[in-house]
Amino acid sequence: MPERPLTRSRARAGNAVLLLIALALAVVWALPLVWAVLTSLKPESETTEIPLRWLPREVTAEAYRSVLATEEIWYWLANSVFTASAVTALVLLLSSTAAYGFSRTRFRGRGALFALVLAGVLVPTEILIVPLFQEMVFFGLVDTPWGVILPQAVLPAMVYILKVFFDGVPRELEEAALMDGAGRWRVFWRIVLPLSRPVLAAVGIFTFITTWNNFLWPFIVTASPESMTLPVGLATVQGSYGVRYAEIMATVVLAALPLLIVFVLFQRHIVRGIAHTGLGGR
Repeated sequence: MPERPLTRSRARAGNAVLLLIALALAVVWALPLVWAVLTSLKPESETTEIPLRWLPREVTAEAYRSVLATEEIWYWLANSVFTASAVTALVLLLSSTAAYGFSRTRFRGRGALFALVLAGVLVPTEILIVPLFQEMVFFGLVDTPWGVILPQAVLPAMVYILKVFFDGVPRELEEAALMDGAGRWRVFWRIVLPLSRPVLAAVGIFTFITTWNNFLWPFIVTASPESMTLPVGLATVQGSYGVRYAEIMATVVLAALPLLIVFVLFQRHIVRGIAHTGLGGR
């Protein structure tokens, strides 16, 4: 009995330490974002002052007006929305069907094929850049939206995550539907996928964010400003404007806003998806 108050005090102290660590990490993460927002609200002359100042002497939206007045940024925004949405839809379709096949069917070479999928998780994307670019050249997809989309539509990591989740879905539900005359495809669409909404939402959101932020592949496969995505377009802004830091930071903030909106709207689904995946689909 006397040990209980001591145990509780230790637990409270541990929670306080964890909270302080979380706050410190949050501050470290937020500082660059705060600096970008404050810099974007400064007049251009203040961005290069020495010593540097956090707060602007004069708050102005001139950098945002200048960036939004350029025609290219609307092309980049539309391309990013289309590319990220298309990649997310394809990843959900391809990864869910492949994962369900690995989880529920037995065929010769299944183990070797799944091992090949897992090996794809370990291969760095940079190693595949040259063969992927040669493939896009062969099919005439360089500097086109589909040249950006298709190489990103296959994510072995998502296949593995969904396969682990499907392994935890009760098979009795599917067996009952099969006994009632439903086909395997109908069982997948009507029973398995509705039960998998949390993990599908998490996979979709992570894929959307990753695709939206992807710079390397769109930078390599696109050339014209009309085909660029926002990260690639941001690099051209830096190159053309030189040291106009306010406009660069304004572009960064505008590019991050859609992701912030997506996260705020769907953060509950992200947490639920991670929790369900961690529990093996239970």
